[in-house]
Parts: sequence; C-alpha cells; structure tokens
Amino acid sequence: MNYEELMHKAIEASKQAYCPYSKFPVGACILTESGNTYIGCNYENSSFGMTICAERNAIGTAIVNGDKKVKAVAIYSPNQDNCTPCGACRQVLHEFCNYDNDMDIIVKIGNELKVYTLAELLPESFSL
Repeated sequence: MNYEELMHKAIEASKQAYCPYSKFPVGACILTESGNTYIGCNYENSSFGMTICAERNAIGTAIVNGDKKVKAVAIYSPNQDNCTPCGACRQVLHEFCNYDNDMDIIVKIGNELKVYTLAELLPESFSL
C-alpha cells in the first residue's frame, strides 16, 4: 500500500471523529509489518483526560487483531496542515515500532505529503 492510499484512509477516518469540545477531528491509518492497515479517529470525553487520539485508537485496533509492529502511520486533520502526533502518541507509536525501531509518519501539507521518521519527532525516546 502506498502512502497516498494510507492518507486517503486517514482522511476518511477523520470524518468519523467525535470531537464536540475541541472541534478538531483527526484520522489515522497505520500500516503494520504484516501489510494490514487499521484506522482510528479521535474521540473526546467531557472528562478531557479520557479523550483518545486517532493514532492510539488505530494502534489499539491493530493490537486486538494481533498486529504489534507498525511500519507507518498517516495522520490527518482538516483543521491543520502538518498534523503530527502529540507527545503521548509519539511514545505509544515508539512502543510498537517495526523491527528497525523506527516508522514513517505521513502528514499532509497542502496537497503534498510530508514523511517524517518517528526518530525525528521523538529523539532520545524512552525504551526498555
């Protein structure tokens, strides 16, 4: 699957976001080492600490399906170009990196895709 297709799935997932408080929908699509893709969207709660980001939602779906090694993730919000993962999501993504201990993070800037590595976005990450 190419990164354009991953982004398309992230865009579609963002349309399902439940974000009545922030009005900031986000969709994510992860690609695992096995070649499977999983989507997620953010969903909020009036107890803000219980809000779940799109990336963590997609990771949870992958885990429950037996996929625990992520190769790439596309993240999209119609409200912001260059919608990179928050700090908590960066750490969770790091926990499920592929065997090279890195992954591609794909975001949209205008009509173009930009690809970061997780190592760029989370240098000196915590790991056991």
